[in-house]
Amino acid sequence: MIASFLRALILYALVVIGVRIMGKRQVGELQPFELVVTIMIAELASVPMENTGTPLLNGIIPMLALLLAEVIISYITLKSERVRTIVCGSPSIVIQNGKIVQKELARLRYNVNDLLEQLREKNIVNVSDVEFAILETNGQLSVIPKSQKRPVTAEDLNLSTRYESLPYTLIMDGHIQHKNLTKAGLDINWLLQQLEIRGLKPKDVFFAYLDSQRNLQIEEKERRR
Repeated sequence: MIASFLRALILYALVVIGVRIMGKRQVGELQPFELVVTIMIAELASVPMENTGTPLLNGIIPMLALLLAEVIISYITLKSERVRTIVCGSPSIVIQNGKIVQKELARLRYNVNDLLEQLREKNIVNVSDVEFAILETNGQLSVIPKSQKRPVTAEDLNLSTRYESLPYTLIMDGHIQHKNLTKAGLDINWLLQQLEIRGLKPKDVFFAYLDSQRNLQIEEKERRR
């Protein structure tokens, strides 16, 4: 029983490390070869986990081999456009100037219902409103609406806007985030002073952050009886 428990933990750790090595993308954003590697690693991990009679190395070595292959292929596709096209494919235009490119849909075996569904997910109802729709290599649909159908921006109205920086979490559940303080160009004394003005201590704060306008926003912990 203990052996099975330890084997499961070891294999779980290896799979997590493997997925982290492959990057931070979600399953729907993986390239075909990355998805294949992910599925095969999961299958290889399940065999020695279920069958304690199978040596652990019989599962670990193939997993490491697949990870090595994935890293090598990723590096090659990063450097070579030709290899990237062969391995990952190339984007395909499925709508052009408000018209569906029927030949491209037939070649990709991509039906109109799927196309309309993805358009609706992007709040586009009419195909005629689309300048270009491009099916990316990971299966996602990128949509470029016609210029008259795009939302109005401040630039269109010749309006000047203020610079917005990244928000920084400064306190989370009573714990000061010192690294974020440093990144924001602030120090602990400034934060404590701001809390003192409000009659608070770090332990009283559930969530505090510096917003994009560099204003300190504080949410206190709920008082519990």
